Amino acid sequence: MTRSDALQGFLDAAFTAFDQFATDPQGRRSVAQIFTQLKTPQPERTGSGKRLPVCDRHLDAALAVEIGQPALTRLIHRFKMLEPLLEWKERPNHDGTASENFAANHANAMIVGPGALENRRDIWLGVSLLAPNTRYPDHDHAPEETYLVLSEGEFQHGDSDWFSPGIGGSFYNPPGIRHAMRSGESPLFALWALLPDQTKQ
Repeated sequence: MTRSDALQGFLDAAFTAFDQFATDPQGRRSVAQIFTQLKTPQPERTGSGKRLPVCDRHLDAALAVEIGQPALTRLIHRFKMLEPLLEWKERPNHDGTASENFAANHANAMIVGPGALENRRDIWLGVSLLAPNTRYPDHDHAPEETYLVLSEGEFQHGDSDWFSPGIGGSFYNPPGIRHAMRSGESPLFALWALLPDQTKQ
């Protein structure tokens, strides 16, 4: 089984970028395991993707940020090639911690994972887009998670204050930790890689 050039090119660029910018030891371990498992392809969905209106309004601006790092520039380029195949979806605001404008001002796309472009349960790899001045709800999940941030924006996890990783910033969320993100005057765009507990599959 082989992958499409668009998906394989993106995954190769994502591995290079995570390997260069992920500094947390736990994050690096998690990412290494994720991309080792990705060496074995799974079935890929065919056909075109589906955009939400927030993508039409803000995705181009989010991807036009001047990065100045070859690995990140290549990652953005590969994402642009892949993006027409992705199905963007909304997340519910269950606990009311999101900003009032959240519903119409965010989108997530799963690239690899359950119901994703490459459908599999052992890895979740995707992206989030926030329109300017939007707060994502507090949430948590069992899989550990490593972020690679490709825009300005702020994040929070556990008992931490809000922090700004900066473009190319990366951080690790242990399993079950409460976390959130919010954009400022420009769109927020970030890539996330989750590794479910293999003993629970």
